[in-house]
Amino acid sequence: MPTMPHLSPAQLKALANAQLSNLIVSEVGRAKARIAELKRVYPSASVAELAERLTDAKKSVAGTSGAVSGIFGLVSVPLDLVLIAYLQLSVMIDVAVLHGANLKSERAQGELVDLFHYANGLDPVVRASPRLLGQIAFSLLKRGGFSQFGRAIPVVASPVTAWLNNKAIVRACHEAIVFYGQEKNCN
Repeated sequence: MPTMPHLSPAQLKALANAQLSNLIVSEVGRAKARIAELKRVYPSASVAELAERLTDAKKSVAGTSGAVSGIFGLVSVPLDLVLIAYLQLSVMIDVAVLHGANLKSERAQGELVDLFHYANGLDPVVRASPRLLGQIAFSLLKRGGFSQFGRAIPVVASPVTAWLNNKAIVRACHEAIVFYGQEKNCN
């Protein structure tokens, strides 16, 4: 069995930055294709309308992910967080490309990552909290003999998680529009 090479923290950071850069550049190509298709379907749409349509597509996936992960509880938190982070980054890239930004330079990619961090704050903790609360409540209620009631908690967490996921996508879109273009609503 081959062994993994030991990488220093600086080497790990450089590897992560290279992978993120590759992800951003490949996502720029997909963003251009999505925007071209929207412009073909909606030739008279404004930039704001195109941004809203791009955001709506991401919100649909985010809401579904939140609904499903809310049902499965803590087991699905890491996957949901990764998916939402990807969708947020994707919508930010869509908006940047829509406004003509060139994201191939290291500086532009750094600005995008800074914007992503700004849009999120403590969001992953907030988004995970309904599922965490559901698991804690389930455990406490089960110990108290209320296991049937405890099973309803993840079902209640499901729409809350879907809503929080959608809000995260809208917030990412809004921050990207403020940064890359004029301020418009991404509802």
